[in-house]
Amino acid sequence: MFRRNGFKAPAPLVPAKAGTQGPKNWIPAYAGMNGAKGTRGFTLIEVLVALAVVAISLAAIGSLIAVTTRGARAVGLHLTLIETGRSIITGLPDRDQLGFGNLSGESAGHRWRLDVLPFYADFVDPQAPTVWMPQTVVVRVQSPSGKVLQVNTVRLRRKPAQ
Repeated sequence: MFRRNGFKAPAPLVPAKAGTQGPKNWIPAYAGMNGAKGTRGFTLIEVLVALAVVAISLAAIGSLIAVTTRGARAVGLHLTLIETGRSIITGLPDRDQLGFGNLSGESAGHRWRLDVLPFYADFVDPQAPTVWMPQTVVVRVQSPSGKVLQVNTVRLRRKPAQ
């Protein structure tokens, strides 16, 4: 009940739950807001639910950052491998000086190996009258972490004069 113009009038009622019909299931509109000691503030359950939601959100954000950092690190390592491979290929001897065999070494902490092999394919006739002889060049670079990059390519070399 509340006072209006000096006399007590019944409190306006609202449904206790959505979809309930009839005044038997209705409560006063200001229920829980009368300032009584037991009805102010949040309940312990409400606080725990809010903390759980915050914790789950922070965990999701943390895992997203971890995945992004791991991905960026992997891209950086892959780019280092590619750059080392490119520098080795760029430093190869001239095509007439590069003979069959292998070379190996280390560059910027990366181990590398270069194999020069005859190029075999069913569409290449080694007896054909041409001045060029194809060679298979395989460059293999291994990073300190163990990741490997292998580049296979074909180079043309002049046939030795007979």
